Amino acid sequence: MNKKGLMFAFFTAIVSGFSIFVNKFGLTGIDPYVFTGLKNLVVVLFLLSLIFFMGEFRELAKLTKKQWLKLGVIGLFGGSIPFLLFFKGLSMTSAVSGAFIHKTMFIFVTIGAIIFLKEKINKYFVVGAGLLLVGNILLLKISPLSSAILTKGNLFILIATLLWATENLISKHTLKELSSRTVAFGRMAFGFGFILMFWLFTGRMEAAFSTTLPQLTWVLLTSAFLFLYVASWYYALQRLKASVATSILLLGSPITTALSIIFLNTSVTISQGIGMLLIIAGIVMAVGIVHLKNLVKYFIPVPNSQR
Repeated sequence: MNKKGLMFAFFTAIVSGFSIFVNKFGLTGIDPYVFTGLKNLVVVLFLLSLIFFMGEFRELAKLTKKQWLKLGVIGLFGGSIPFLLFFKGLSMTSAVSGAFIHKTMFIFVTIGAIIFLKEKINKYFVVGAGLLLVGNILLLKISPLSSAILTKGNLFILIATLLWATENLISKHTLKELSSRTVAFGRMAFGFGFILMFWLFTGRMEAAFSTTLPQLTWVLLTSAFLFLYVASWYYALQRLKASVATSILLLGSPITTALSIIFLNTSVTISQGIGMLLIIAGIVMAVGIVHLKNLVKYFIPVPNSQR
């Protein structure tokens, strides 16, 4: 298994854990659709700068019509509609419910990867997936069968999650021929284009231009997290199985919970503690102990005398 792919997948999970925590504050007092669009615009500029810095602008210039079409589909399913639905849903429901629903994405990606990408999974991954799901239920104190989870806001987040799962499968296929930065740029650039059209049709252009300085500060802060997320995520997705990469993202849940404990003085129950341990165990099972050991050795080489 690709070591750099694993490294960037874990980095993406860490960024995700911080991002969900920060985004909940950033949504306060601003139209979630405007908030989402402005973030996408900033990230597009960041990614374009990165492409120029890496000397990959020629790849953009040489894209075929078919490749542009793929990027457009990725932008529609990954960079626009699900963002609008997710942040609207997040403004209508609790961060806990939203986080749990979003974290089920790895299940849909795994099913799609088996069917469409012909990925093979072993029994250890299946056990790990079960541990990840149960761990998140305990950690987020969610009752999946409760009527409280059947709300409009949660439905928006579920639809967004399904769209992101679809986009990840399309992106995984597209990454066979294009660089991770080009795919990330296509997702966010086309995504912003679709959101801009949504602004025009819903009369939100004035609200976008009327954004206050404090709101823009939150936009820039959360955009930095989003930029780090997409830049590292597509690098990891290109080098790992889609099922494995998305399962690693669940590490973000314990991180978000830990941040809430530290900064919001929330308490953690015994069941939540068990949930955290189950998530860690689930990731170990899904990725594989051998691969994790190799990743550790990548950062901490073992001296020859100790081998």
